[in-house]
Amino acid sequence: MKPVGADAVGEKGWLAAHKWLLLRRSSQLGILGLFLLGPLTGIWVVKGNLSYSYTLGFLPLTDPYVVLQSLATGHLPEKLGWIGLGLVVAFYFLVGGRAYCSWVCPVNLVTDAAARLRQKLGIKGSIHIARRTRYWILAMTLVGSALTGVVLWELINPVSMLHRGLIFGLGTAWTIVLAVFLFDLFVMSRGWCGHLCPVGAAYSLLGRWSPLRVAAPRRAACNDCMDCFEVCPEPQVIRPALKGADKGLGPVILAANCTNCGRCVDVCGKDVFRFDLRFNNPLPELPPDARAAAPGNK
Repeated sequence: MKPVGADAVGEKGWLAAHKWLLLRRSSQLGILGLFLLGPLTGIWVVKGNLSYSYTLGFLPLTDPYVVLQSLATGHLPEKLGWIGLGLVVAFYFLVGGRAYCSWVCPVNLVTDAAARLRQKLGIKGSIHIARRTRYWILAMTLVGSALTGVVLWELINPVSMLHRGLIFGLGTAWTIVLAVFLFDLFVMSRGWCGHLCPVGAAYSLLGRWSPLRVAAPRRAACNDCMDCFEVCPEPQVIRPALKGADKGLGPVILAANCTNCGRCVDVCGKDVFRFDLRFNNPLPELPPDARAAAPGNK
């Protein structure tokens, strides 16, 4: 059996077949490095963490999910917090909310490592947890914050734990991060990011109508190698765009949980996928009887 992406490497070369992956890793590690630079070296380019940060002494950025929990507790952000919230909301609305998960969140490095190791070890078994569970966890943390007056998720947030672990060393922080890794490795494939994490759920709501999308404009060239499904952290979002022509669906992936990671673009040897705009979504020509049965025409 060929390794995933082997055809893409053969057709495009290794660098082109890993372009978006390399860019994502550079983004994730670069952002993490900026946060760690101050505590570790005393050079403060960025102060704070991914919940709230202050860059170069003038740019505030505030996590919307933290603001929602804070509002639930009855606490209003200060002026800079509101400004930071507006900047983050505007940015992730444009680029797709879950781009945070694939381009910024350092825990994605952990879960991707677990997924790759799981594949190499040939681990197939997996429990089933509905993907909507993350939205229930999101709702419960907001209700819990309202009832307790505490921003609950920050008590166990693996992102915050990972930051603290890198700065202060081993301890409870690394226990949480290790638990996420082992869960994805042995219990459920892509379980944390794809089924449980309320941060990703919050960002998916934020980017539901984002203009920047992944599309499959050359879907007729698909040879059903399934490499895109193998590497995608949310494979359920691919099928409507890739295989929905006979149902009257356009080639743009419109699902809110697409992370805009670009891995499907990388691993496709037929160049089926590319980044595009949600508005560039031509509907296929269908016979009259199929057109009448297509979604939206019933």
